[in-house]
Amino acid sequence: MKLQNYALGQWIDGQGEGKPLYNAISGDVIATASSAGLDFGEMLNYGRTEGSKALRKMTFHERGRMIKELALYLLERKELFYKTSYQTGATKVDSWIDIEGGIGNLFAYSSLRRQFPDETYYVDGDHIPLSKKGSFIGHHIMVPKQGVAVHINAFNFPIWGMLEKTAVNWLAGVPAVVKPATITSYLTEVMVREIDKSGILPPGALQLICGSANGILDHVESQDIVTFTGSASTGKMLKAHPRLLEEAVPFNMEADSLNCSILGADATPGTPEFDMFIKAVRNEMTVKCGQKCTAIRRIMVPEHLVEDVQIALGSQLAKTVIGDPQVEGVRMGSLAGKSQVDEVRSKVEQLAQEQRIVYGDLDNFDVTGANKEKGAFISPILMVNDNPFTNTAVHEVEAFGPVSTIMPYKNLDEAVELARMGKGSLVCSMVTSDDELAREFTLEAATHHGRILILNRDCERESTGHGSPMPMLTHGGPGRAGGGEEMGGKRGVMHYLQRTAIQGSPTTISRITNVYQPGAHQNVTDVHVFRKHFEELNIGDTVITAKHTVSDADIVNFANVSGDNFYAHMDATSLEGTIFEQRVAHGYFVLSKAAGLFVDAKKGPVLLNYGLDECRFTKPVYPGMTIGVRFTVKEKIGQEKRSEDDIAKGIVKFLVDVYDETGETVALATILTMVKKLDQN
Repeated sequence: MKLQNYALGQWIDGQGEGKPLYNAISGDVIATASSAGLDFGEMLNYGRTEGSKALRKMTFHERGRMIKELALYLLERKELFYKTSYQTGATKVDSWIDIEGGIGNLFAYSSLRRQFPDETYYVDGDHIPLSKKGSFIGHHIMVPKQGVAVHINAFNFPIWGMLEKTAVNWLAGVPAVVKPATITSYLTEVMVREIDKSGILPPGALQLICGSANGILDHVESQDIVTFTGSASTGKMLKAHPRLLEEAVPFNMEADSLNCSILGADATPGTPEFDMFIKAVRNEMTVKCGQKCTAIRRIMVPEHLVEDVQIALGSQLAKTVIGDPQVEGVRMGSLAGKSQVDEVRSKVEQLAQEQRIVYGDLDNFDVTGANKEKGAFISPILMVNDNPFTNTAVHEVEAFGPVSTIMPYKNLDEAVELARMGKGSLVCSMVTSDDELAREFTLEAATHHGRILILNRDCERESTGHGSPMPMLTHGGPGRAGGGEEMGGKRGVMHYLQRTAIQGSPTTISRITNVYQPGAHQNVTDVHVFRKHFEELNIGDTVITAKHTVSDADIVNFANVSGDNFYAHMDATSLEGTIFEQRVAHGYFVLSKAAGLFVDAKKGPVLLNYGLDECRFTKPVYPGMTIGVRFTVKEKIGQEKRSEDDIAKGIVKFLVDVYDETGETVALATILTMVKKLDQN
């Protein structure tokens, strides 16, 4: 079978015989892959002109719903992906991480749409006053870049590696060209075929290169984004490409790193923390046969516990059955290919010059249900380095397989220093029930790690573990880990958006952003805004309410109702040394009275009060002062119907500007209301 590339909206054969791809378990050739003949420049241009154009026209909410539809479609076909995944040497658990973990990223980023407006762009932060009288302000908007995200991925996660990135760029409104590692690209191809069959993505939103992508960076432009996951050496080579420098193309690098896990001094044998530490290290050594960029490579333990950890961990590793993942009882499959076996063997031999192997053998181990000589099998290898400050290869050489090294530390300072000697990692973990220890370690070590997990009995049951990057948390790390950042919820989406500062009058900026800015023109309407349906409301529509003069009785009555008898409200003799001139009205009374002034009580399109986003009390309100409200439509956010019977509605944000008899603002708040739509379809 010859893999095809998905380019320019069609499936294309690469020229020539192509590179043979092997079943990692049996060693049989299962496909060949070639990208020869593809015009990478034309592919990128197709993404910019077709994919970008279509995605940029969609709002964040529309893109999110598109991603959700795709996730549901792929989840229904997951067994097809599992069947192919076994050929990569992955067990069912390994495949679950890759397949359902990847699809889970689609679901996560689909849900993230609710944190963005139902617009094609994003308004970032608050307005910035730039003049004394408020007629000139600044703001920031973020729009999708008009380029293509070029994703160069590693071999270990053929599906997750693609979906964890494309979920983010699609939500942002940017198309992608995906280049999986050729050795396992046959699994990526299976999924992309299903994505193509679904017809859910617009043309140009996704393209696939199964063979070599050598030369693609020659065609990138300033609006493109390049991401890389893989070895640090390859990443550095790509990062230095002249075209990236000439065009100032953003390059995000997530490199394999020497991640570590630290056993806290309190986690002695017999404690739950000791047991969970052993379990965590074993899992990180054996899941995906140790082929994870987040796997634990360095195991740091108090010096008096080295032997205990060695014995306990060796005992657990001895229970790991190696072999064909489809055979019952097999706990660890194979590496992705024979070339990986040679690479890992070479690195183990290099490390063994400075430290000793205490469990495992590169040559003598048993394999269940498969031929050890034909498949890409390897034994877990556990090593001990007694002098990690002197024998430092362990902090520089990574064997990308089921290989890890135990090393001792005397005190917390040494543990921190050893963690730092990896020169930057994707993840570091500490197992301890001592929160002060956890705090001190985290604050000292955080500079060198992209993520830190503190594991103990309180969170063990629900913890996702050392090696699991989460969609809403950033994934990346400093130094050796590449210095990049991806995923991370809204943070990740913003990597694909251009932030632009805008300046002008409040009215103009309100029109550009479709969010009312303080000081902008207000459209005072005779029809109360609570009498209008969602579609009938316009940004800037304003109600000027009746006024109310605050009295001592108001303050006393509110104190009785609320139970808030704070001295500044109730004891005029206690105000010396405060900012108050006399007893002051409760801030929440001011807000509550404002609601009484701006609310239209009759039944209408407003369904309910949805919440309060912001509230500030900017000036004391004393008895005898008169307050009124300027009540303005600030922003509108459409909502999707959850079912046919659901009411079509949207969220309307109102600016509540409470002012006194001098016209000066005394309180500001943003309230959210749920408003019915005229169109119930």
